[in-house]
Amino acid sequence: MGTTAELASALRAASAVLAEAGVPSPRVDAELLAAHLLGVSRGRVGALALAGAPAPAGLDELVAERARRIPLQHLTGVAHFRHLDLAVGPGVFVPRPETETLAQLGIDAARAAVAATGGATVVDLGTGSGAVAAAIASEVPAAVVHAVELSEHAAAWAERNLTPLGVELRVGDLRTAFEDLDGRVDVVVSNPPYIPADAVPNEPEVRDHDPELALYGGGVDGMELPRAVEATARRLLSAGGYVALEHAEVQERAMQALFERTGGWADVAGHRDLTDRARCTSARRAG
Repeated sequence: MGTTAELASALRAASAVLAEAGVPSPRVDAELLAAHLLGVSRGRVGALALAGAPAPAGLDELVAERARRIPLQHLTGVAHFRHLDLAVGPGVFVPRPETETLAQLGIDAARAAVAATGGATVVDLGTGSGAVAAAIASEVPAAVVHAVELSEHAAAWAERNLTPLGVELRVGDLRTAFEDLDGRVDVVVSNPPYIPADAVPNEPEVRDHDPELALYGGGVDGMELPRAVEATARRLLSAGGYVALEHAEVQERAMQALFERTGGWADVAGHRDLTDRARCTSARRAG
C-alpha cells in the first residue's frame, strides 16, 4: 500500500486487513475509501485498478482507521441515502439502508396529500442527520417539510443537509415540538431512538460511535420515545393525516397495540424492509 503501490495490489492488501479486523464488507470498504481519496466513483476505482493505476496517497492510513472500526461514513464524511449524499460525522447517527422504508412511506403519503390538495405539510420528529426529511423534500418538491432534533451536535449536521432543500430545522424536544402546527400537519415521520436499555449493539461502529441519545429509546422496552412520537403525531396531525415511524423488529406488536389502545387512529399497519423484517408502523388520524 502507499503511493508507489499499484491500486489493484493495494486494494487486495486493504481487503485483507479489513477482513482480519472483522469489517463486514472488506473489499467494498477498501474500494470506497480509495474512491474517496481519488474523488471518483467506486465503479471507476475498479477500472483504474485494472488499468494499473497507482494507489492514492493516504489509503493505508484510512484503512488502518477503518480496521479500528471507525465508521466508513466518518472517514469519508458521506452517507448515501436513496439518491442523496448526506454529510455525516461524529455526533450524528449514520442513516441506515433500512430507514429508506420509512422515507418511502413518508414520500408516498406526501405525494398523496399533494395530489389531493395541492400541497403537504410534513414533520420529521428526531431528524438526526436529516435523512428522511431530506428525502421527502427532494422527492416531493410541493411539500413543506419541517424537522426537529434535540442534539445540537446532530442538528449541526442536519442543517448542512436540510438548508439547501428549504427544510425548516428546529433544535428541541420532539415531545413538545411544533405546537404552532397543532392539527395542521398532513404527514409525520420519525425514526426515534428505540433500542432497549439492555440491548447494547454488537457492532463496534454502532456501539462505540453512534451517539447514545440516538440509540436508546428509554425504559426497559425502549418504547418511551416511540410512545412520545405517537402522542406528538396525535397532536400535530389533521383529520386523515398520516404517521409512520421506525422501530425494532421485536417492537412491531407493541407499536400496533399502542396505536390501537390510545384511540383516535385508523388503518394501523405494519411495514417490512427489504430484508423482510418488521420495520415501521403507520396509521391515519381518525376524525
